[in-house]
Amino acid sequence: MGLAARLAAAAVAPIEAWARMTRAAQLATFIGIALGLLAAIHFYVWFHLVAEPAPPPVVRHLLSGAFVALYLCIPATFYVSRARDVRARRWLALPGYVWMGSVFILFTLFASIDVVRLAAAVLQRLAGEVPPSDPARRIASARLLAGAVAVLAALRSGLGPVRVKEVRVRLGRLPKPLDGTTIVQLSDVHVGPTIGRAFVERIVEQVNALAPDLVAITGDLVDGSVSELGDQVAPIAGLKSRYGTFFVTGNHEFYSGTESWCRKLRELGIRVLRNERVSIGNGSTSFDLAGVEDHDATRFGVPSDLGKALEGRDPDRELVLLAHQPRSAFAADRYGVGLQLSGHTHGGQIWPWNYLVYLQQPVVAGLARVGRTLVYVSHGTGYWGPPMRLRAPAEITRIVLECA
Repeated sequence: MGLAARLAAAAVAPIEAWARMTRAAQLATFIGIALGLLAAIHFYVWFHLVAEPAPPPVVRHLLSGAFVALYLCIPATFYVSRARDVRARRWLALPGYVWMGSVFILFTLFASIDVVRLAAAVLQRLAGEVPPSDPARRIASARLLAGAVAVLAALRSGLGPVRVKEVRVRLGRLPKPLDGTTIVQLSDVHVGPTIGRAFVERIVEQVNALAPDLVAITGDLVDGSVSELGDQVAPIAGLKSRYGTFFVTGNHEFYSGTESWCRKLRELGIRVLRNERVSIGNGSTSFDLAGVEDHDATRFGVPSDLGKALEGRDPDRELVLLAHQPRSAFAADRYGVGLQLSGHTHGGQIWPWNYLVYLQQPVVAGLARVGRTLVYVSHGTGYWGPPMRLRAPAEITRIVLECA
């Protein structure tokens, strides 16, 4: 067997082993790997903030104990996030989520600093110079200050007001009388452990102030069951627009009980598009609006079927598609979609996660083109997990359709 064949076999073996596992074994393996990575991240941050500056033994022991407690706080947070009392859950989960975001920011920042310092030291040695030795405590203080600034900036962005972002999109098949039609997009609100009714009320007020022609909710509205969150989501019924509010499922709806949530949203006056399309406008002065299930819905026995949604459609009509994940754009291109509205990525939420998202999605944030189809990907209106955002501010998107 050649080297290439051996490497290919080595790469395939773990995938085949994973496929042979039961679902319980897969879950246990995933949790074990996640906890191991989390421990490594904590150790790295602990080393730079506690071990390297070498404080007095008592201080070192206290700080080390605090790091162990904070590490354990993160898995505990996922457990208390399932508490039945919504208010208690919010206060119990918030500290753990804040630390989860904080330790990731500290790890990323410290690793970036170490890479820069290593590169500088190598260049100095190549130039025949001896790199200066900086006192460990001074370096640790600088790391801590930079980390505190980054964490506070992320918290301010995550917990601050949601901005309204305007995007203008030119479409070649849009009827001239519909030039200037506005779609307000909400995505990834994630009502759940730390986002509740008050947040929903605020975004409804902001949307209504924009007087949109249409409101589109592109999935991941909730993180929990209808019995837990029905009252928290209820203000969404107050959304007002000329043509109504339309919703498509995201992956978190499937985690939270898709059928019950779709029924609940219909009761609240929201039109749920499940591989369906509707006409927006009147007669010939109109365009098609389609919506598909989440791209990964097949894992739950529900197909994401754009072909079904567009069956019998006139190809000369303009077509706007609501699809939670940007990677639905490949199918959208094949079917001649003019504009796809998506979310799912959160724009990375906390830099530099956005670079990793590119491994899975063709567009991470903003307006781009996939084949013939324009795709707009929202940063999201809420957040998942840590109430933090870094270089990916939350948004309510006001999309203005223009004739090309």
